[in-house]
Amino acid sequence: MRRRAFALALTGALTLAGCSQGGNESTVTITGTSPAAPTTAPSDPTTGTSSGSPGTSPTQSPGDPQVVDTIATGLQAPWGLDFFANGDAIVTERDTRRVLLLKAPSYDVREVGVISAAVPTGDRGGEAGLLGVAISPDYARDRMIYFYLSTASDNRIVKASLENGHLGTPTVILDGIPNGVIHDGGRLEFGPDGYLYASTGETGQGDLAQDRDTLAGKILRITTDGDPAPGNPFKGSEIWSYGHRNIQGLAFDDQGRLWASEFGDRTFDELNLIQPGGNYGWPLVEGTGGTDQGFIDPQVTWATDEASPSGLAYADGHLWLAALRGARLWRVDVDGDTAGNPQAFFVGEYGRMRTVAFAPDGMLWLTTSNRDNRGTPQAGDDRILLIRP
Repeated sequence: MRRRAFALALTGALTLAGCSQGGNESTVTITGTSPAAPTTAPSDPTTGTSSGSPGTSPTQSPGDPQVVDTIATGLQAPWGLDFFANGDAIVTERDTRRVLLLKAPSYDVREVGVISAAVPTGDRGGEAGLLGVAISPDYARDRMIYFYLSTASDNRIVKASLENGHLGTPTVILDGIPNGVIHDGGRLEFGPDGYLYASTGETGQGDLAQDRDTLAGKILRITTDGDPAPGNPFKGSEIWSYGHRNIQGLAFDDQGRLWASEFGDRTFDELNLIQPGGNYGWPLVEGTGGTDQGFIDPQVTWATDEASPSGLAYADGHLWLAALRGARLWRVDVDGDTAGNPQAFFVGEYGRMRTVAFAPDGMLWLTTSNRDNRGTPQAGDDRILLIRP
């Protein structure tokens, strides 16, 4: 793969105003913490299937997750989310290319930069643009933040310093990842081993997922300089696993196991436990049934209208999965290397859900994605919800 240490242009402020969403004109403002959103029980929650077995229908109870506040409103297709150790948060907006800083405890939203090299396709119903973000585990020393973005020619991973509330000029660490209008992957997550994991999509060309000579349809594991990480399963390659359609969720559990949420086609969305060098079957298999061909079956599957999973987070024996088309938050039990018993919450209440992440205080942040040219925006969209898990 090509790796070039050159700088990307960084533009100044970009004001959000009067943009069209589905033919409806709306004026957008950015706010900090606002009054709590309603916490009504979900209507008609549905479940996925765990290893081919039916799930159970939850009834909301005091022990279930509750929306207790709204962190921010007036965002536009927020995509990436990560936290600093002091509780501050960084957020990317896919289509505006803005990088936002939300400082604790008020969480007022400040723009710290715009990554102009990102080329969004959201206005054409696409999925490319400024996507994932991950803060360096050594941020106190190196001040670095990592971004996954789409350009006119490829997807790439860049890093930039954040000093005194201003994002520095990004530097490319890995480029040449195939891109498309759809299926660009884009999630970034640092592992407990200190290496950076990145999910890529197969750009709508399924055969790329099985081709280990391309980075499309893979999970990558790289150093902070963009080189293949030591111990990768294929010598000299960034590839950690392959046979993926479009992963937009990565999460490590408390034992260091990597889980991934993956978009299916017309039948099954998937939650996978990732093994180094593992082949997850796309496009030859969707859902379960591939083990006799040497593929790894998902731990949990859903009908595609119940999920279309994006963000993924883990804490206290549960994985939390944000669903776009399914417009709900899924909770999945984890017992060792087995996951099951998916339960749905907030079904249809807040629209499309993109990213979910745990803050340092143990609260769950959940972003909506109703202004991504696929959703139906409500007043205040897009927003970040604060959830007591």
